[in-house]
Amino acid sequence: MKINKMIKILLFASLFYLLAGCSDADETSSSKNGDKEIKFMHLWPEGSSKQHYDVVNEIIADYEKENDGVKVDLEVLSNEQYKDKLRVLSTSKELPDVGMTWAAGFLEPYVGGNMFAPLDDVIKDQLSDSFVPGTAEAYALDGKTYGLPLELNIVTLYYNSAMFEEYNLEAPKTFEELENVIKVFKENGIDPIALGNKDAWTGSLWYMYLADRLGGAEVLNKAIDRSGSFEDPALVEAAQKVQDLVDMGAFVKGFNGLADEEAKSMFMSEQAPMYLIATWDLPNYTTNETVPQEFRDSVQYLKFPTVNGNGDMDSFVGGPGVGLFVAEDSDVKEEAKDFAAYFVKAWGEKAVTKAGVIPATKVDAGSLDLPEMYIDILNELNEASNITLFADVQMSPDVAQVHLDSIQALFGKEMTPEDFGKAHEDALSK
Repeated sequence: MKINKMIKILLFASLFYLLAGCSDADETSSSKNGDKEIKFMHLWPEGSSKQHYDVVNEIIADYEKENDGVKVDLEVLSNEQYKDKLRVLSTSKELPDVGMTWAAGFLEPYVGGNMFAPLDDVIKDQLSDSFVPGTAEAYALDGKTYGLPLELNIVTLYYNSAMFEEYNLEAPKTFEELENVIKVFKENGIDPIALGNKDAWTGSLWYMYLADRLGGAEVLNKAIDRSGSFEDPALVEAAQKVQDLVDMGAFVKGFNGLADEEAKSMFMSEQAPMYLIATWDLPNYTTNETVPQEFRDSVQYLKFPTVNGNGDMDSFVGGPGVGLFVAEDSDVKEEAKDFAAYFVKAWGEKAVTKAGVIPATKVDAGSLDLPEMYIDILNELNEASNITLFADVQMSPDVAQVHLDSIQALFGKEMTPEDFGKAHEDALSK
C-alpha cells in the first residue's frame, strides 16, 4: 500500500483547512450535556438532493430516539467540496467519526494511512447477507473491508422523449444513429447533450462507454491493472470518438467550464434533450415531487449504443456508489460502527420508496409500489453482462487526477488521443 499517494494533492491542505473552517481540534466527542457525539459528514445537500437529505435526517432522528445519550453532529457538503474537505481533514487525522467514501482505488491512501477502520465485524454481526453480491467486496483491500456500500448504480443515457418526438427522432441504438440525432438537434438550434465536464468524471463516463463498445468489457480494466495498456488501439480510438463528438457540437456550449449540477439543470429545464448520468439521479425522473410531473413523464433512458457495429449493450459503466467509513482514530468508534450499521439498514428500507435510490442492500421489488423506470433499471442490473467500475474510482488518487485532467484536455481538444493514452501510461508506470 502506498501511504504517500496523496502528498501531491494535499499540498494546499493547510490553507484550505483554515478557509474551510475546520479548526475544531479542541472539540471532544462529548456534547455539552454529556451525550456521546458522533460526527457524520455526507454529500447530499438539501438544495440538490432533497430526498436523500430528508431520508438522512429521518434516519438520524430515529437513531437518536432509539439510542439515549448518543447525538449525531451532521455536516453536509456538495460532492466536490466533500472530496476536498475529506482530503484536508485526513492530513491532521481529524476525519469525522462516520463519513462517505468510494470504493477501490479511492480507499487506498486512507487505508494505507491507517485512517479507516476495518468493518468486517460490523458486516458479520449486523449486516450478514444484507448486500447485493459484489458490492461490499468493492470496498475491500488486503482481505479487509473498509466501507459499507449504500448505492448500486449503472450509467444510462437519459433523454427527453417529448423533444425527440417533436423532431420525429427515435432513441438511437447505434453510434451512427446517435450522430444523426445530434445533427438534427443542432440544425434546429438545440445543443443535444448536457455535459458539465468541469468535474471531469462526467466526461470520463463518455470515454468509458466508447472504450467498452470498441474494445470490450475488459480493455479498460486491463489498462488500469497493467495487464493491458492505455495505448491499446481501441482506447485510442475511443479517445478519438470523444473528439469527433466535440467537433460535431454534440455538447452544450461551454461544457468544459460547467459543473455537473449546471448541466443537470440544463437537461431538467429542457435546454438539452440528452444527459448521460448514473442511477443516483433516478429520483429526479421518478419520485421527486419537486420536479414537474410533465417533465418526469417525458424522461426515458436508453442503453449506450453500439459503436462501429461493436459492443454489448448489456455491458454497463457503474458499480457501487458511495459507502460509509468509520474513522480508525474515532473516540467513539464502537458507537460510530453501530450508527453506520443502523444507517445502512435504514437506508435500504427508506431510500427505495422515499428517495427512489437503488441501494446496495437487497431489494424485494415485488413487494413495493415502484415507478416503472425504477423497475426497468433494476431489471437491467439483474441482466447486466458486465458492470465496469468508474475509472477514476478504480485508480489511486494521484493517477485518478491525471485521468481527470486528461479527460478535460481531451474534450477541450488540448490533447491528442495518442497523447491521452501516453499520459495514462506515464502515470500508471510510476
